[in-house]
Amino acid sequence: MFSKEESKKIRQEFWISFDEKHPRKWLLYNTKIKDFSLKFTFTTKKAQVSIDIESQDEIIKAYYYDKILSLKSILTTEYINDIIFDPEYVLDNYKVISRAYIELNNVSIHNKKTWDDVYSFLFYNMDRLESFFNEYRDFIES
Repeated sequence: MFSKEESKKIRQEFWISFDEKHPRKWLLYNTKIKDFSLKFTFTTKKAQVSIDIESQDEIIKAYYYDKILSLKSILTTEYINDIIFDPEYVLDNYKVISRAYIELNNVSIHNKKTWDDVYSFLFYNMDRLESFFNEYRDFIES
């Protein structure tokens, strides 16, 4: 078990190390679509790369989620075949968002032995998600 301060330090170390191993300017929140982002997540239980739609307006959230769903066959055949679609994904803070994600289980940010696998997982899958988004950005925005 780690204290909050120790855990914070380990998290910082991971993300600094990830950036050093894979120096790149990621798109992430800079999609230019309000409440629509690409995200990295790494916890004590799993790592994820995702498309998050977090609008408080249910109509807007459903609109963008439906756009992503309409591209599902392209996304799963050309980019990430085992991506999961969840229109009501519950975050740790109990906020409900729509998310399309890929997940790596049985890893922990507190276990440095899993970090190399996570670096590869995060880099490869975010690269694929960014490629997908850049290719279909106009359709998603329209």
